[in-house]
Amino acid sequence: MYVNTSNITLPDDDNTVIWKYLDLSKFLDMLLSRQLFMSRSDKFEDQYEGTFSEPTFEEIKKIAADNPEFLDFYKSHREKVTISSWHINEYESFAMWQIFTQNTEGLAIQTTIGRLKRALEKEKKTEQFIGEVNYIDYKKEFIPFDDNFFPFLFKRKSFQYEREIRIISDMSKKGIRIDNGLKVDVDLDEMIEKIYIHPKSENWYKKLVIELVSKLGFDFKIEKSDLESDILI
Repeated sequence: MYVNTSNITLPDDDNTVIWKYLDLSKFLDMLLSRQLFMSRSDKFEDQYEGTFSEPTFEEIKKIAADNPEFLDFYKSHREKVTISSWHINEYESFAMWQIFTQNTEGLAIQTTIGRLKRALEKEKKTEQFIGEVNYIDYKKEFIPFDDNFFPFLFKRKSFQYEREIRIISDMSKKGIRIDNGLKVDVDLDEMIEKIYIHPKSENWYKKLVIELVSKLGFDFKIEKSDLESDILI
């Protein structure tokens, strides 16, 4: 279930538009399972994911000098935190299509922060928190480590283009083994407002997606990417 907390921040407007770009195989897995996949935090491509900035690490080393278990806890904690990444943008992003879809057979889910919150109410076994990522200079800026969301809502400034919103779940107290990630129940009809087909895909691909979605019992609005609009001269 979605849990609100003052420790992490989100845009005030629940109508803020967010996107998830993914390949067809991952999308079909979502529809078949009616669950949202959340990746283990140390499985992301960015090797800095869930690590400390240099000023923060210096502070933690001082504490760990008398309490070695303090540092060991944060090292192992990355294996127990799961994340689902979303992109804030009023419009489609050409860069996101390039980065997060492997070929022309990708698609994008459009929704809002409010719809995402409501969709997560279906999950009863675990708690999910939604927060906006802060982009900082890891050589100069300090990451506060006074709550369980540290340091999973911070990334290097070079990733600022992602404008990321994250669903985060801390499984450290659940005793659940996590391999690559975790699936959580979600109301897909609430979560998915609209689906956009990859701008470079063929018409047959759009028809295929429409047919697959229909056969699986869903009635999402499906459109070709706005980036493939007719050229006006």
